Amino acid sequence: MKNKVISLDKALEFINDDAVVMYGGFLSCGAAETIIDGMVAKGVKNLTIIGNDTGLVGTGVSKLIATRQVKRVITSHIGTNPETGRLMSTGEMQVDLVPQGTLIERIRSAGHGLGGVLTPTGIGTDVALDKQIINVDGKDYLLEKPLFGDVAILHGSIVDKAGNIFHRGTTRNFNSIIATACKIVIVEAEKLVEVGELEPEYVMTPGIFVDYIVVAGGND
Repeated sequence: MKNKVISLDKALEFINDDAVVMYGGFLSCGAAETIIDGMVAKGVKNLTIIGNDTGLVGTGVSKLIATRQVKRVITSHIGTNPETGRLMSTGEMQVDLVPQGTLIERIRSAGHGLGGVLTPTGIGTDVALDKQIINVDGKDYLLEKPLFGDVAILHGSIVDKAGNIFHRGTTRNFNSIIATACKIVIVEAEKLVEVGELEPEYVMTPGIFVDYIVVAGGND
């Protein structure tokens, strides 16, 4: 079996300038804080990041935004991080606001090999500009195309050495879905256990989707 457990420094070798990075976390709950701190320290720049929101100030991906390492955000909510709104208003950072349901379905489409998702959300508004409209049984839908990433950074409450993940409570949020839509998937393990210690019925993100594991809080 491939050894998936690597150091933080090694994990950061997969996250470079101009990368498209998907991240888990709902208002930073379920965010890969150790990996994000490593990205800040590395100084990786010109990132496109994709996730539910831009975190609370001082947590999650808000730290990357505060240090101007992000050129574009694709997200559904920015209200909890005023800096995101300010940079959007000044034109210093591109912000693509996508309804939450549409956002996760676009990511899911990428992970499942689909050509996109049809949704009525945005019909008759500026959201529909330059997008293909498809009529199904007399009703118009927007074709929202899949979203792919270069790297996904996940958080796992308990992770075994094969990469199988248990997400405690609401920390699951986007983590399981983004694991299917990126070329490289790195999970930050709050607790790392041996294969067999995690009961199969507790596995929420299968290890087949996970390439590498980093232990939270350290560089071992």
